[in-house]
Amino acid sequence: MKKINKIFKKSKSIALDTYLEKVLYDKSFGYYQKKNPFGINGDFVTAPNISNVFCEMISIWLISFWENLGKPKKINFVELGPGNGDFCLALLKTIKNFSEFGKCLNIMLYEKSEKLIKIQKNRIISEKVSWIKNLDKIKKGPVVFFGNEFLDALPIKQFRKINNHIYEKYAYLNKNKIDFIFKKAQKIQVSKLKNYELLHGNGIIEYPEYGFKELNIVCSKIKKLNGGALFIDYGYKTENNIDTLQSVMKHKFNDIKKNIGNADITSLVNFSLYKKYFNSNGLLVEDIISQSKFLQKMGILERIRIAGNKMGKKEKQDLYSRVHRLINPNMMGRDFKVIFTKNKNCNFSLAFK
Repeated sequence: MKKINKIFKKSKSIALDTYLEKVLYDKSFGYYQKKNPFGINGDFVTAPNISNVFCEMISIWLISFWENLGKPKKINFVELGPGNGDFCLALLKTIKNFSEFGKCLNIMLYEKSEKLIKIQKNRIISEKVSWIKNLDKIKKGPVVFFGNEFLDALPIKQFRKINNHIYEKYAYLNKNKIDFIFKKAQKIQVSKLKNYELLHGNGIIEYPEYGFKELNIVCSKIKKLNGGALFIDYGYKTENNIDTLQSVMKHKFNDIKKNIGNADITSLVNFSLYKKYFNSNGLLVEDIISQSKFLQKMGILERIRIAGNKMGKKEKQDLYSRVHRLINPNMMGRDFKVIFTKNKNCNFSLAFK
């Protein structure tokens, strides 16, 4: 708790998103700075950890986008939050079968965690790959951003509406224990909520101000250099005014007030809000679809059918089981959504129509 105490040295309480940024990303004790959370031995698994076929579908989508852009001689692909590097490795493997595209592709990995960068660099050995900590370093395009379970890991603000009064959630240290309180929200924050039409009902209102700041650069790069951004995450399209913050540790739910710095904390992504955000920033989002629809539109069932013909019974069952987990509505297929934002004059909409 001594390290946690440092957060509250200047103030007895701090806004929720500031608190989350510290416990997740602080260089001395932040969750993502200390461990590899991915895989069976970690705290959770993501789609690239489950099956390379997921990565193949994204890779084919990327190649198709490149073709739609007129096959530019250079294209930058930026993975936001590349985790343990599984997706990047699968992408590098896939492009070996598409030599023309492979010659044009430049991969940038945007990662804040020194721990994860070290893991990625030990696994990914390629002249095509570089690491960046500042998106402003991207000077040439077109550029395609991709984030799988990136948005859910960004700190959020929470507000509560009670009888037309708006209160913001703060974390505070109470006798060496973390607790949460609500304070009257500042007018500027209330104004932001009104701008996105988030004040319709009572209950908890979640607002990803931190995420919007991150994505402001993404939007400006797409508008200036051409390209787009694809995000896949678990979340919802209909605003529900509930607290979606959750903590996970060793593949089990964790009390959000416990194991601070040693457990992951995420929130469900409000995809309708992100659609409003992108559209209001001069980009275009045509539709938000389920992960199941996206992967099936990209041909994942045909892909595993072909792959399965070359496999033994046990290996084939394992492949089908993994893909079933990705597309089944009762597993990841429905709760995980896909959003694609692009320039308004871009006619590329593969899998979304």
